[in-house]
Amino acid sequence: MSVPLYNLSPLLAIMALGALLAIVPVLWVLKRQRGAEPGARLQALTVLTLFLTMDLVLFGAFTRLTDSGLGCPDWPGCYGEASPLAAHAHISAAQTDLPSGPVTVSKAWVEMVHRYLATGVGALITVLMVASWLRFKGRKTTHTLGRWLPTLTFAWVCVQGAFGALTVTMKLFPAIVSLHLLGAYLLLALLTVQAVRGGAAGAQMRQSAVLQPKVRPLRAPSPQVSTFWIGAALGLLVLQAASGAWVSTNYAVLACSEFPLCQGQWWPVMDFARGFELWRPLGESADGTVLSFPALTAIHVAHRLLAMLTLCVLGLLAWRLYHAPARRTQARWLGALVLLQLATGLSNVVLGWPMAAAILHTGGAAALVAVLVWLLVSIRVPSHSIGLSGA
Repeated sequence: MSVPLYNLSPLLAIMALGALLAIVPVLWVLKRQRGAEPGARLQALTVLTLFLTMDLVLFGAFTRLTDSGLGCPDWPGCYGEASPLAAHAHISAAQTDLPSGPVTVSKAWVEMVHRYLATGVGALITVLMVASWLRFKGRKTTHTLGRWLPTLTFAWVCVQGAFGALTVTMKLFPAIVSLHLLGAYLLLALLTVQAVRGGAAGAQMRQSAVLQPKVRPLRAPSPQVSTFWIGAALGLLVLQAASGAWVSTNYAVLACSEFPLCQGQWWPVMDFARGFELWRPLGESADGTVLSFPALTAIHVAHRLLAMLTLCVLGLLAWRLYHAPARRTQARWLGALVLLQLATGLSNVVLGWPMAAAILHTGGAAALVAVLVWLLVSIRVPSHSIGLSGA
């Protein structure tokens, strides 16, 4: 049965459900921050939104790994309905025709829950934007990012929604799915900047209120851990994340099932030209032929080689940071996440891509992005505002 790719009739119902989901964390923050000044409540909601966005990234990985990305073949609803319950007859018919196909009852629920959660996070980001503009309305302030950064985050979450729609309507087109995952990392980075800067601004306001002497900014890192090298490490991590997204979206993880060898060889037969044709359908080359196993092997091995370089660079950065006492918290986070990525990456290969390891691998990459952004931003804020406290 042919299903229209776009059916906007359930859009308002899904948006309303997302708004209802967003009310829960908003009310929780208001309760926890009863009596606090508006900036403190806004900071707490920012940190909580950051946490929930990380959860959304993990659930997105679960959606992809359970092959639920096409659990509902249209967007934004499921067979034109806001819930799989209302579309149960269509879903059951599709499952009966093809029991192992992309549309089943369980996959439809996973896909729609992901969309509900994404809408809820989008609603929270909207609240952050509106609250930020209301907070600075009519006030002369030098904190221009306090208004425009939440606005940029709101604009980007809308772009993410568009990528989510294209993921479905373009049938898991690898380039679109990869960009959707990288866009989620960018969203985490934007929220991390808001959280760190919000913490700094709140600390400064509390300091002024009690007339405490000004705290000297944190000493700049030594030349070995300058902002240039931290930024370079972040750039390398983003490149590695893009490589990982390409592996995952092309299902190339199992092209090599051993380590450090691949298919019993140090350098197996590979087709880099076809493996890295960026604009092509899932499972196909650009000319329409089936994507060859050597192409999948090339995707896997390229990711493996880049991973070795990235882990060495991040490990060295963590070691350098640990020798700067004021940066030891971030050094510990960075070192622990590097070890997590190494363990989960190896587990994906030698254990046959177990679900838990695959989800943690995606989450670890997201957390590494957040930690490096936290590190970059915190270099320029006072030492009492390094943490992401607030929730």
